[in-house]
This record gives sequence, structure tokens and C-alpha cells, in this order.
Amino acid sequence: MSNTHLKKRIILGKKEERRILSGHPWVFSNEVREVIGQPRIGDVVELFSAGGISLGIGFYNPHSLISFRLLSAVVEEIDHPFFHKKLSTALELRRGLYPNENAFRLVHGEADFLPGLVIDKFGDFLSVQTFSFGMDRQLPLICDVLESLFAPKGIIERNESPLRTMDGLELKKSVLRGTAGTTEINEGGLIFRVNLLEGQKTGFFLDQRENRLALKRYAPGRKVLDCFSNDGGFALHCASAGASAVLGIDNSTDAVQRASTNAHRNRLENVRFEKSDVFKKLQEFATQEESFDLIILDPPSFTRSKKNVVTAKKGYRELNTAAIRLLNRNGILVSASCSHHITSDVFLGIVDGAARKLGRDPQLLEWREAAPDHPTIPGVPETRYLKLGILRLLSR
Repeated sequence: MSNTHLKKRIILGKKEERRILSGHPWVFSNEVREVIGQPRIGDVVELFSAGGISLGIGFYNPHSLISFRLLSAVVEEIDHPFFHKKLSTALELRRGLYPNENAFRLVHGEADFLPGLVIDKFGDFLSVQTFSFGMDRQLPLICDVLESLFAPKGIIERNESPLRTMDGLELKKSVLRGTAGTTEINEGGLIFRVNLLEGQKTGFFLDQRENRLALKRYAPGRKVLDCFSNDGGFALHCASAGASAVLGIDNSTDAVQRASTNAHRNRLENVRFEKSDVFKKLQEFATQEESFDLIILDPPSFTRSKKNVVTAKKGYRELNTAAIRLLNRNGILVSASCSHHITSDVFLGIVDGAARKLGRDPQLLEWREAAPDHPTIPGVPETRYLKLGILRLLSR
């Protein structure tokens, strides 16, 4: 640890350093014993244990439940060389993972040791999200580094996540550098058009990339229903793999239009998309005695806080039950959850229970998480948010 210390400091309460030492980068407000040097919101401060041991430096926010986010275990300048090193390290991983793809997640927040920062690359454009006050203040510097590494046509901020309000940040989207519009990306032989300012989250869901590719082996010859189809990722990969027919359902007119455009762009004629409420449509199918060989459930998060876990579990149970009722004999169910408050064991138990209640015996074929450009930290459960099961449901 460096002998040089910052004047602005946070002193933890007794034994409150245990989570930091186990690899978790956050300090909560009730763990802070003393604040020294009158740091302002977003300032870089040094963190000390109650016994006076320096634990590193990070962003401070006195108005957030997360009072401190660790940036470095040593005292160093948070400047252009700092971000250049961090972003170059992140880029090295992604170029190794996807040497022939033009889209990937460059920075995945805490798991890339840049807490509160997400950066996605889409062709010659970069899409940025900041979730902490301190990281938001660093955006001009981060853009300078991104321009030196990529010379992009544009850098866009998609800062519309409600998570920003927890740190006292406003919601906004804008073009930070260059221009923005629509670009095209490659994924497993398919082309997807990405609207950088209007697509969901940063423009496109990259975390399910390898799960979409994995599903192709189950699609040939099957009648497929893709619920919450968004830009059509799962549906189009199933169609390209030889599904007999694919129907994608989403409640967003814009999403249905984007998915239909992507189908046309890839010359896929065995897939169509429909605007509809998924829950109501599943009930309608049941009334009509409609059935499918493969059903995909990839809903938005059902809860962003622990207090809504009970309601979320009920929602997942109802959704999976409704889908299983429509599955043909020995059909395939693909069920996902992006709610990190719903653990893998709990989620799998919900799907398993729903199947057994309907007299189906589940075979778990694959249990998957996010693509490796969305890494996790073993000591930070919040980074393990996505889980997806591919199950074959046997008829008794």
C-alpha cells in the first residue's frame, strides 16, 4: 500500500472492512464511522479500516445508500492513464472473446473494476451508462480515452436507468461525441440493426448473445414461440437454424418493428412478430388450444429490490405455468430471469415446481448465465443477475 494518503478520507466502523477485503467494492452508509476532509459528492476519497489500514480509493456519495465505490486498492491518480489502463485491459478480454464480431460489452461495471460504468460497442459507435455520481463526473475524461482507443463515429449516453436516481442523478440520453443513428452488428451469422438512441438499455441486449446461439441446436423442425421478443434475437436465430415456424410477441410497437426489420434484413420468411401483452396472449392461446414445440421466456426484470421478491416469484410462477400449458409432448422450455434478487436456486425451483404441478417431468439440459463479456465477481452476488434454463418437459 502506498505511503501517500489523500486528505479526504472515510473511516469504517469496527470490522466493517470484511466485505471490502472479500472483494466487494461497496461500502454502505451505515458502515461509515467518520468522514474526514469534507469531501463533496462524487469526490475521490481514501478508505480506512477502524484500525487505520488503508483499503484503497473510490468515489464518495454522502446522499446514497452506497456511500463508497472502490476504484483502486492503492492510492493513485484517477486520470487519463488510469482509465486508459482499465479500458485497455477490458478491451484485451473482449477482442480475445469475439475477434470476428463488431459488437460486445467493453465494460461491465464492478466486474471490470470500474463501478457504476457500462460501455457497449456497436460497430463504430459506443454506448455509455453511468450509475454513480463520481463516475458520471468522469464522463468527459472517459470519452477522451474512448476516442484515443477506438476513434468512434459517435459516443452516446443512455442514462435512462432508474438506478441513477438512487445516486441522485437525473435521467437523460444524448450524443456525447460525434453522431448517432442506426448501425448494424453481426451475431452468429445474422445482422441486427441497432438504433443507438431508441433501442432498449444501451441499444441492444448483448448479455444473451451466447444463449441465443446455444438455442439454435434445439430449433430445427420445431414450432417456436418467443415471448418478450424485443429486437428478435432468439426468434431470428431459431428461424435461421431451421425452425418450422417462429412467432415473436412483444408489447412494444417499436420492438416489433425493429424485429420485423431484422427478419427482412436477414431474408427470414419463417418468422413473424406480433404486438401483444404476453400474459394475455398466452391465455388466448390456451383458450384456442394452440400449442408449440419450443417456448422462450425472456421477460424484463420483475423486481429491482428485495421488498418485491415475493411478488416477483409469483409473476415468474404464473408466466412459466402459462407457457408450460402450451408445450407439446416432450417440448422445450427456455426460461430466463434477469432479476439478481431471484437466485438461481430459487428461479430453477419455480420453473421445476410449475412443471411438476402440470404433470410434466423436467429434464434440465443446460443452465446458462450471461455471455463472458459480462463477467462476474465471485464475492459480488449482484454481478450474477442473469440466469437461463433450457429444459425438456416430458409428458407422463
